[in-house]
Amino acid sequence: MSFLRTSVSNGVGEIVLDRPKALNALDQSMIDDMYVTLGEWGDDDSIDTVLVTSASERAFCAGGDIRAIREHAIDGDAAAISRYFGSEYRLDQLVADYPKPYVSLIDGAAMGGGLGISVHGEIKVVTERAMIAMPETAIGFFPDIGSTYFLPRLPEGVGMWLGLTGARIRGIDAVAVGLATHFVSSADLPTVADSIRSGAPLADALATSGTEDTSDVPLRKIGEYFADDNINAIVGGLRGAVGDEWAQEMVGLLEGASPTSLWVTAAMITAGARSGLDECFDRELHAAEEITKTHDFREGVRAVLVDKDRSPEFDPARIDDVDPAVVARIVGAPAG
Repeated sequence: MSFLRTSVSNGVGEIVLDRPKALNALDQSMIDDMYVTLGEWGDDDSIDTVLVTSASERAFCAGGDIRAIREHAIDGDAAAISRYFGSEYRLDQLVADYPKPYVSLIDGAAMGGGLGISVHGEIKVVTERAMIAMPETAIGFFPDIGSTYFLPRLPEGVGMWLGLTGARIRGIDAVAVGLATHFVSSADLPTVADSIRSGAPLADALATSGTEDTSDVPLRKIGEYFADDNINAIVGGLRGAVGDEWAQEMVGLLEGASPTSLWVTAAMITAGARSGLDECFDRELHAAEEITKTHDFREGVRAVLVDKDRSPEFDPARIDDVDPAVVARIVGAPAG
């Protein structure tokens, strides 16, 4: 059984993500099928545009199949882990390099791997129901799918903020910070989708996009608190903001994350700022292979996705106690 539905008409190839019970989390078969389909369509002169949509009302794509990765880690199946992440990043790279307009319609949750198959594309349409996040530090992992390339290229501090805290942002926020290109109301999205499917020029199909709503992402605060990549400095600055509810909320998010993941994420985003996308994918693959061997990954996924008790016992439990050599080994950089 395939969790993708595909169709071609009027010069438009459409991929519908259809794994609703898992909120379209990408399993190995979906990654493989999507790669093959996009490869064929990229070479098909009868197809001018690719459209990616979801059959779920709740999500575009909630991420990768992390529960399955945890099982592979418990079983010691390193080859399956390498294959999964290697093929996922290959798919994301194909989206980034795609020779034709690639349009994603995001109405609902888009997290982790869901951003890998959308943000790298040319046109990213979001609605007021879109919920965007990179929540990996809470499960003992790190933001991957090429995010170590696109996060540091957002406005100052925004990528570090999203990557470290896993903060959720709305559709209009995603447009404001550069993770989406167009905003369309959820009620109007079916009309926009049908217009694209009809083969209408994309400029015409998206002519009604836009909104008078404005983003409330506190860019000034984010730039102030998250411009650094020193976790102690970031947490210290936020804790010192007495009376600032937003700052204290961010402290809470950071305290719920794996301390090791926080240091790894900061190092990966900093390295990604001076790397090409292909270099970021290579570094992410190494880091994914290493971090999935750790206690924090197995424990974080258990607490959030398996037992769902939301009470992970990370080791070490304090950011001060994370060994820089461990971080360097995961990131693939020399210690110090």
